Parts: sequence; C-alpha cells; structure tokens
Amino acid sequence: MKFKSGFVTIVGRPNVGKSTLMNRMVGEKIAIMSDKPQTTRNKIQSIYTQDNFQIIFLDTPGIHKPKNKLGEYMVKSAQQTLNEVDVVLFLIDDTANMGGGDQFILESLKEIKTPIILVINKIDKIPPDAYEKMFHLYNETGIFKEIIGISALEDINIQKLLNKILSFLPEGPQYFPGDMITDQPERVIVSEIIREKLLHYLQDEVPHGVAVQIDSMKKREDKDIIDIQATILCERKSHKGIIIGKNGRKLKGIGKSAREDIERLMGTKIFLELWVKIKEDWRDHEGTLNQLGYK
Repeated sequence: MKFKSGFVTIVGRPNVGKSTLMNRMVGEKIAIMSDKPQTTRNKIQSIYTQDNFQIIFLDTPGIHKPKNKLGEYMVKSAQQTLNEVDVVLFLIDDTANMGGGDQFILESLKEIKTPIILVINKIDKIPPDAYEKMFHLYNETGIFKEIIGISALEDINIQKLLNKILSFLPEGPQYFPGDMITDQPERVIVSEIIREKLLHYLQDEVPHGVAVQIDSMKKREDKDIIDIQATILCERKSHKGIIIGKNGRKLKGIGKSAREDIERLMGTKIFLELWVKIKEDWRDHEGTLNQLGYK
C-alpha cells in the first residue's frame, strides 16, 4: 500500500472556524476556539495519521489588516505558509457576500501554485440558493481545484473533505510518530488553554489585550501532581481589575476551568497558580512579543 503524506494550511478571515475545522479533522482539541476573531496567534501544527497517510495541518492566524506589531506578525505568519505546503484550504463561512477580507486573501492566493480547495463552512446555516450563489461567485475566480461545503461544528462532509485533500497529496514519508498529534510543546498548549478561558470569561471586556506566559511547570517528586505558575499580561490597570473580578471570583473561575482542561490533556492532577501583571501596549513591544514566542 502506498503511503501519502503532506502539509495542509487552513487560511481565511478571522472567526470563520479554522481552529474548529482542524480540531475536528484531527479528532483532538489542539487549537483554542472562541467566538472572538483573531483567536489563533501562532501557526498551530497538528498531525493526523492513519495506516496509509499522514496529514500535517497548519492552523494559521486569520488574515486581517493589522493594527499593531502582534497583528503584523500574525498576518505574516499566515501568508508565509501558502508556498510551504502541499494543499491550501481557503475557509469561508455563511456570510454570503465576498467582503474586503476575502478579497484580500484571494489576491494573495492568486500568486501561488499550490492546489487550493475552497471550503464553505457552516452549510447547515446556509439556504440552498445562497450556497449556490456563493459557489458560483468563487468558482468564477478560476483559482480553486475543488469547492466543497462542510460544517466543522456538526461534522458534515468532513470525511469528504479529507478524501479531497488526500487526492492532492504526494507519496511521502511519515514525518512524525503515529501517536503524535501536535508538535507544540506542552507549555504552549497550556498557555493557550488558559488564554481560551480568558476569552470566554471576559466576553468583550478585554478582547485581545491579554497574553499568557508560563513561568514554571514542574512535576512534584513525591506526588503525581504538576505545579504550574502562569502570568496573565494585560495592557491597562482597569483590565487587571476586570480579569481578577470582585473578590477574585473571575480569576478563580478562569483558573478552575483551565485546570480541568489541562488535567484532561495531561492525564494527571494539576495545581495551577495565576497572577495578573500590567504590561502597557505589550502588543507593540518587540521584546515582549519575542518572549511570548511571537518570532
């Protein structure tokens, strides 16, 4: 049996469901999910291996007009992957019109030779006539090898999409061990889980001005417990108060929810300590961005 392998990148506007799609295809929660745009900040690499193939997925930050150095990093990170992979998935959602963000991405895609599959997400919410309109609108661009409608959340046509991807992958080696599902260090995954809980608990109060830095992560010698200390960076004194909440209740809720997810991920008891630190305008500070891994 011939073995196929290759790299697949998922691009699209912020908040169209890129992380949800990648998690669904791999079968594990690797990338954090939120209803807020620009949730993903790094190229998250996850691995899906079966007997006759291995697909390495890159979930990139949403391509958008950057407003700070962090935003510039995110967009550059997404655009760089386009020529480094075997297949590009351009993900759009149930928004019927081709907006400025989609136009911007389409212009970038016209410059590459990589096979591109247009993936229309959330088809469970799209009326048939609207779907047909979207199909023809994008098909007329002439840059897509395939167009397929899916629902990442409802698991509609995911296997069909995987089959389409496989049809474009070359024969190749198994790049990673079969039981490996991500190349991300545990510290990165843990910090992303904490950040996901922040986005969930804070709603729109402190949308993107937070980052999580893992200060230490150590297993106790005498017990099956991992001690994790993490610092939450925010940009304003008022943000710090919102994150902590009245009598520290919000921070406790964030910590409890994050700890439960981390315990499921690592299969052991976790003792999690969180601190909140003000770092004004950290998203425009090169040193802080490097320290947080945005290089």
